[in-house]
Amino acid sequence: MKNAIESIQQEIFEVFHHLHRHPEISWEEVKTTEFLRQQLLQEGYRVQTFSDCTGVVGEIGTGSLTVALRADMDALWQEIGGVWQANHACGHDAHMTMVLGVAKLFNRIGYRPPGKLKLLFQPAEEKGKGALKMLEKGVVDEVEFLYGVHLRPIQELKSGYASPAILHGAAQMIEGEIRGVAAHAARPHLGVNVIEVGSTLVQELSHIHMDPQVPASIKMTRFHAGEKSANVIPDYAAFTLDLRAQTNEAMERLLERLHHVANGISLIYGADIHLDQGVRIVAAQVHQEAQSIMERAIIQTIGREKCAPPVVTSGGEDFHFYSVLKPTLKTTMLGLGCDLTPGLHHPAMTFRREDLLIGIEILARAIIETFQQATQGEKDVEHFVKKN
Repeated sequence: MKNAIESIQQEIFEVFHHLHRHPEISWEEVKTTEFLRQQLLQEGYRVQTFSDCTGVVGEIGTGSLTVALRADMDALWQEIGGVWQANHACGHDAHMTMVLGVAKLFNRIGYRPPGKLKLLFQPAEEKGKGALKMLEKGVVDEVEFLYGVHLRPIQELKSGYASPAILHGAAQMIEGEIRGVAAHAARPHLGVNVIEVGSTLVQELSHIHMDPQVPASIKMTRFHAGEKSANVIPDYAAFTLDLRAQTNEAMERLLERLHHVANGISLIYGADIHLDQGVRIVAAQVHQEAQSIMERAIIQTIGREKCAPPVVTSGGEDFHFYSVLKPTLKTTMLGLGCDLTPGLHHPAMTFRREDLLIGIEILARAIIETFQQATQGEKDVEHFVKKN
């Protein structure tokens, strides 16, 4: 397999450089969708696109077992050199390259799965909505195993190492408003100052105590109140809260306490605090069988000593909606070490490109192992029936 990967190495890097040079933000991945569609057709896949959203699914083979690989497509919107633009600073260009690379590798080695293989290129991961859209489209309805992949920063995994699971945490964005009473700054007793209300909210949020064994945090990331007149007590403020928790249960408790605090402050000040739950990302629910298959694929590729334990990270990923909303789905994400610096979402993020080839081999071996395991299981059942 390694020789086959070396033979397509140049083609893989060309795919990556094309995707890297043509980033598109969430729900606008139009050219990316078309590029991937053409690549999948070239590799002999049946292709599905959608009339109302971006994204593309490639499918090959037939059979009772369906295995799928998922890659996210969207770039971030960032300021680079004083110019705001789309930028692949989260590695989605690498993820697409690896999933497409599996298709190219299988063709080169002549592998045809004894079942159905789906390659799912999903839009809008950064918005936390893309996986929900794909679930709505039914693209994983028949899927039994679903694998994902994500580059890991050097602080988590160095180049040459890989992890069979990424234990992402839950995330919740809250958009809030505070409505008070405007007044002359010389007569503060006649008004309700929304800045004071917001300040109290920040202080009380820091007093929310959770189980210290389960990481969780809540913090204000945006606050705007008042305009040009310095002698007016403002009566309106807008703010954003970012909530993180390592488990979905902890996130529910965090939300309950947030609403309790907001309601109490509203009563104390006579202000109206409105909270609107925005983007929600669920915490990882990894299936042990899928993780075990990925672990064996890592060991076969780079050796047991380079197979790291599951990565625990406070970051979020909408990949986990698939397993949470479809509990029968067996999922895990490959964490790929690649000396990624200075960090995910940094405008100047970079990583060791050669590690894409390791990721392709691991994912390919995981798929082959999954089909082999299912085929062996069918043979065992058939033998048992004949014997009895």
